Amino acid sequence: MTYAGYFTAYGGSSPPRTGASHASIAPYGPYSTGDGKQVNLGIQNEREWEKFCAIVLQNPELAGDPRFNANSHRSQNREALREAIWQVFRNLTLEQAVEQLDKAGIANARMNSMREFWEHPQLKARDRWREVDTPVGRIPALQPPIIMEGMEARMDPVPGLGEHTETILRELRYASEQIEKPRTEGAV
Repeated sequence: MTYAGYFTAYGGSSPPRTGASHASIAPYGPYSTGDGKQVNLGIQNEREWEKFCAIVLQNPELAGDPRFNANSHRSQNREALREAIWQVFRNLTLEQAVEQLDKAGIANARMNSMREFWEHPQLKARDRWREVDTPVGRIPALQPPIIMEGMEARMDPVPGLGEHTETILRELRYASEQIEKPRTEGAV
């Protein structure tokens, strides 16, 4: 948020919302590949832009194109830039695009599906899984993302529907008739 804060404080306006892309760096963000997957990439300077054009896009002349020869020009011409990248990436699988980006030394990351996230080998390697009890049996559950040294994450059983309703309402100082009313009406 530092960039957006400085841009707003000293630039006179807030940067536009750009989702996973960057408000003032291009190309930066998610790009689709021909196999329907996505890769995130980020070009940080002109040296990287030239390597990206030469190695990844296999079009070194594109680096000198007046629409793209400086980051400010690339940012102003995002749609044309995205199209130029798509013309190459549509013929590449995610694996091929990542291979080319790595070869060029361009920062990149795969965009995983939720299934790929759930099955990611690092979650197992980092011992992030635990089993918790539920009303229908034990299920795998991820530990919270924050690890506090010397403390094990609390992974209590998943409560059944309405299991703690009365206790919570009593803690909130509800009267007995107020607690009983939702039960008789079938809300709990």
